[in-house]
Parts: sequence; C-alpha cells; structure tokens
Amino acid sequence: MQIGQYTLKNNLIVAPMAGVTDKPFRELCMRYGAGMAVSEMMSSNPKLWKTSKSQNRMVHEGESGIRSVQIAGADPKLMAEAAQHCVETGAQIIDINMGCPAKKVNKKLAGSALLQRPDLIEEILLAVVNAVDVPVTLKTRTGWDPDNRNCVQVAKMAEQCGIQALALHGRTRACMYKGEAEYDNIKAVKEAISIPVIANGDIDSPEKARFVLDYTGADALMIGRPAQGRPWIFKEIQHYLETGELMPPLPIEEVKATLLGHVHALHQFYGEFLGPRIARKHVGWYLKEHEQANDFRRSFNAIEDASLQLSQLESYFDHVAS
Repeated sequence: MQIGQYTLKNNLIVAPMAGVTDKPFRELCMRYGAGMAVSEMMSSNPKLWKTSKSQNRMVHEGESGIRSVQIAGADPKLMAEAAQHCVETGAQIIDINMGCPAKKVNKKLAGSALLQRPDLIEEILLAVVNAVDVPVTLKTRTGWDPDNRNCVQVAKMAEQCGIQALALHGRTRACMYKGEAEYDNIKAVKEAISIPVIANGDIDSPEKARFVLDYTGADALMIGRPAQGRPWIFKEIQHYLETGELMPPLPIEEVKATLLGHVHALHQFYGEFLGPRIARKHVGWYLKEHEQANDFRRSFNAIEDASLQLSQLESYFDHVAS
C-alpha cells in the first residue's frame, strides 16, 4: 500500500475518530499491527488552534509510523492554511474530512455536508493539494442521502485534483452509522479511478475484512468503531489475511495489561484531571463484552482519581474477570 512516497507496512488503517484517535490510541493500534493511524480531525479555523483540545490533537512528536493528520472545514483558503500548519507541526500526510456526519460539523458545511457542493469540493481539494508538498488524501461517504449518491463523481474529481488516496465509508450522510455498508458503491469507485481506494464501514472481523477486500477490490481497509476497546483487531485481521486461520482469543492477562497500559497512557497524556474522564469511555468499550462488568462500569465511571482507576481495574481483573 503506497500513498505518495510513503509505503505502509500493511493495508490496515485506523480511521480518524473525533475524541478517540488521540496519540495513545494511535500508538496502541500501531503496536497491534495497524499499517497507519489517521489522527482525529482538526478544525481549519485558526482561532481554535490554541485550545487545549487542538493542542492535544497536534501532538505527533516521537510518534511511530507515518503521521497522517485530518483537517475539516469548508473554506478553501483556511483549509490550505490548516494543511500548511499541520505539516509544520509534523504531519507527513494531510487527510481531508468529507465524511463526518455530525450535525455540529455539517451545519458549518464541513464534513459530509460538502457532498452537496461538488463545486466547493473541487476548490478545497485544489487549494489543499497546491498548498503542501506532502501527499493529500480524502475521506468521504457515498453521498448526502440515498437519492443523491455521488461518490463516483467525487472520486474522479479527487483523482484529477491530485488526491493520492481515497477512503470511502460505505454509507450516505443520511444513513449515519445505521444499516449495512454499501460495498457495491466502494467497488464502483475502485473501478472508476486508479489511485488507491480504502474501504471503510462495518469491518468488524477477520472474515469480514477478507470479504470486503475480495468483493470491492479495495487496496486497503480502514477500521474505526470495531477497534474501540479492541485495538488488537488489526493483529487478528492481518493474521487471518496471511494464514487463512483465526487467532485464538486474546488471553485475559493480555487484555488486562493492554487496558491498564492504555488508561495509564491517557492519564499521562491528558493529565490528572482530564485523563481519568477520557479513560471512562475506553474502559466501557473494553469491557462491553464482559457480562459481569455492568456494576463495575457504573462504579468506575464515578472515579475521578487516576491511581484509584488503575487499582480498581487491577482488582476487577483479579477478582471478577478471572
């Protein structure tokens, strides 16, 4: 899998997810075999760059692998400036967000709302591609709604504008995350353009990964929500793609070590106040398959002290999960 001058170690990519794909999560997924991790989207509005949230999203120092940073916005000039700023702070690839379905993003005509404005899409793509010397990629959806699917048109435009790879979530904006991913449309896009196409949507098992690659002909897979609380899914998929065999379930001791390490990394990255609060949702994802964890999750979400979070997790795995 090649994006511009960069060669990924495999064709499994961590999807950018706001509030999720921070540096600790990206590093963890890379350790478990992801070929690349795209950072959560950064607003193109320079007034927001000095906020603590944006500052955390710009941390790429010492990061392993290829540093891909996603930007979101609807003003071509501001998007170009945001791309330049990200490159100055360590980005090696710039990814343009035209896939986010969130209302607060769409009401500013950013994210997937841009699919209603192909003329503006072209302006943004050209502005960003011409503003930086690094590869630019695009993440988008199949269309605005089921009556307005324009992903093939947008894909052809992206290739003509100099986009180096296209990630396509197999749903329209109106579908949000409901229903089944539209792999037929990903296949159509792959057949229509020559740049790498990355399939995204509902890839939640090794078998599904194999199916999506074979059916769509995509060059790579992008995995988002299925990696929440299960960063080892990349290792599971890569093993299956290489051998045709499923890995045995991760030993509970490794799950414990991974979760504790992740929570500790969140405490260090965000600090003693914010770290424990952000850790709560990750712990919930890790333990969602644990039927015996319901009471524990409720009590865990009330803990505000970082060291107490870690000791309670130790106790949970030693006495409940075992």
